Amino acid sequence: MLSRVADSLYWMSRYFERADHCARVLEANYNLMLNPTKPSTEQRWNRIAACLGLGSDAAGLDPQTAILRLTCDSSNRSSIISCLASARENASQIREQISSEMWERLNQLYHEVRQFSTRTENDSEPLPLLTAVREGAYKFHGVTDGTISHGEGWQFIQFGKYMERACALSILLDAHFSASAGADDLDWVGLLVSCSAFEAYCKVYTADLKPDHVAEFLLFSPEFPYSVRYSADRMGTALEAIKQTSAVRKTSRIERLIGMLRSSLSYVQIDEIIARDLHRYLNSVIEQCRRLHAAVHELYIGYPIEAALGA
Repeated sequence: MLSRVADSLYWMSRYFERADHCARVLEANYNLMLNPTKPSTEQRWNRIAACLGLGSDAAGLDPQTAILRLTCDSSNRSSIISCLASARENASQIREQISSEMWERLNQLYHEVRQFSTRTENDSEPLPLLTAVREGAYKFHGVTDGTISHGEGWQFIQFGKYMERACALSILLDAHFSASAGADDLDWVGLLVSCSAFEAYCKVYTADLKPDHVAEFLLFSPEFPYSVRYSADRMGTALEAIKQTSAVRKTSRIERLIGMLRSSLSYVQIDEIIARDLHRYLNSVIEQCRRLHAAVHELYIGYPIEAALGA
């Protein structure tokens, strides 16, 4: 596979997952803004907006403005419309490598969001748009899995999706647990629903919303798709498949990095992590993902011609 094709598949998948993540988090937390048990909604929305890409600017925005910035503001690189535009741009460069159904679903969703953004006003209701993005993501993932061969290209799509998911989940968990002192049950419900995890969590722990149980499930569940460990395992599976189908042979660094990441998520206990420093642990997961991304890019995407000839 050409490196430019692999790169576009990877980034198409990452940007699409980023848009989906943003929509799910905003949709899950939108109604919590009206929770009367909180003296103020500012803390919750500052936390949500900051972890979705607004950073320090989140503190100066009211919730409605933050939602508009995160959905329809094309000047914000982290907004849903910007992420879908980037995913669509990458997909347009590799139309021959993806199925027509994939392109149709992505193109349709992009135009739905774009039409909403052109008519939006400060008092616009964002829930229909957020629901459309979430449901559109399910359709896109479905046609992706069902309409293209599960070869090297599909593996790069999987690697990109789960790389983005592992990083986004770690950032979201860090944002919630860094400000957990004043959290109540609705905060933990919002976190679980943001990860499409509330029902799955209740099947394991019932409705007992203990912070350590929430962290354990979203970090270490080996079976739930929106957990960090599951994402790392799927990255490992994708990289092993890419290795088998690629002419590249010098993969020891990548194997070492993904092995370290998976080990750090498989052989630890949540009480030990919380007792030491959960913030530091989550940052280490993000840093390991960044190193893995850099190693994969160096080996498969940005390699010099001499390396290709010597493979």
